[in-house]
Amino acid sequence: MKDAPVIHSLMDQDFYKFTMGQMIFHRHPKVPVEFSFINRSKSVLLGKKVDLGQLREELEHIRTLRFTPQELHYIMGTYEYGSPMFKFDYIDFLQTLQLPEFHLEERDGQIELGFAGEWAKATYWENFGMSVVNELYNRQLMRGYSSFERDKVEANGRLRLGESLDKLAKYPGITFSEFGTRRRFSRNWQDYVVSVMKEECPETFKGTSNTYLAQKYGLMPVGTNAHELPMVYSGIFRDSDDVDPAYSQKRMLADWDNEYGQGLSIFLPDTYGSDWFFKNCVDADMLRRWKGSRQDSGVPEEYAEARINEYRLIGVDPRTKLVIFADGLNADRMIEIYTKVDQRMLTTFGWGTNASNNLGFKSISIVVKPTKANGYYVVKLSDNIEKATGDAEAVERAKRLVGYTNTFQEVCHS
Repeated sequence: MKDAPVIHSLMDQDFYKFTMGQMIFHRHPKVPVEFSFINRSKSVLLGKKVDLGQLREELEHIRTLRFTPQELHYIMGTYEYGSPMFKFDYIDFLQTLQLPEFHLEERDGQIELGFAGEWAKATYWENFGMSVVNELYNRQLMRGYSSFERDKVEANGRLRLGESLDKLAKYPGITFSEFGTRRRFSRNWQDYVVSVMKEECPETFKGTSNTYLAQKYGLMPVGTNAHELPMVYSGIFRDSDDVDPAYSQKRMLADWDNEYGQGLSIFLPDTYGSDWFFKNCVDADMLRRWKGSRQDSGVPEEYAEARINEYRLIGVDPRTKLVIFADGLNADRMIEIYTKVDQRMLTTFGWGTNASNNLGFKSISIVVKPTKANGYYVVKLSDNIEKATGDAEAVERAKRLVGYTNTFQEVCHS
């Protein structure tokens, strides 16, 4: 029997694609961009593991999908972050959205997959590209398994999930959201994980980044923005960055602030290094007004200490500010971070791959990132140099511009 399509709805998407999507639509919809699929687990030859014909078929299927009136009604009615977030013009745009064409081939045993087009449309490929590749890869791992062997794999996943939730239950101050869409084991498994979290952790489970599952289970759709925004803005305002390396980042922050205000005022600072960001892109007034930040690379405890010191220097009580930790977490790591930071800052956790893809197989580390914008190469440096992405010369240019000296290096597991 033929497997069901991996993606069955354009809502099967992280919520930040819609929050970013509206800002992109309102400000820079026609900017030409290129996104690239990147396999950071280089020892895994995905081009040999995944059937490219099947992958092409899945991606073509996504291009046939459209938002339903019920889905658009849900998006338009999102009030969780204050006043109504989404405007009628953006909803009208989504109503006729068709994802642009893609480029797919195998090269040196790896999948070469790219998405190019107008930014307002091409942006939605990110999550879908990753989810499809990851699920097809996992289906290949299970190929040839008997029904009983598949049951054992799922039983192992249930046991691991139960053990993790039991550990977290001992720390009722730990709150978390499910962030696993992009690298989930499968659509059905993520659905199961979210349903269990809702049932078993009603006080500490705060929601899911997956918009479809948030609607299905009556949960809060969780998300703000991603590195995509500062990366593409660096291409749009490249000339200005040559004069002031922080110009594009300050422009992006101002646009985000104008679009959403206090409701989504969470910094994502590590595109060119968090220390540089907070020193050069954020003034004291913004630091006071915004709710907090998301830590996505580097050492979580060191990041928290730096933010605590910054808030104290401007006379702000760090206990009133939030840090969302979201870098390759599992239950043990969340507990460790929480016990060191609790009572000194507000904390919550985004639990991703180790929640939605923890059935006993070693997960692959894949991303889809913008590689070109407005005709220029764009990059991400990160607080972990293993996470750096982009053209090699462009990476070196960015390092020179911002004086990047970070040496922390950790293999990417998710």
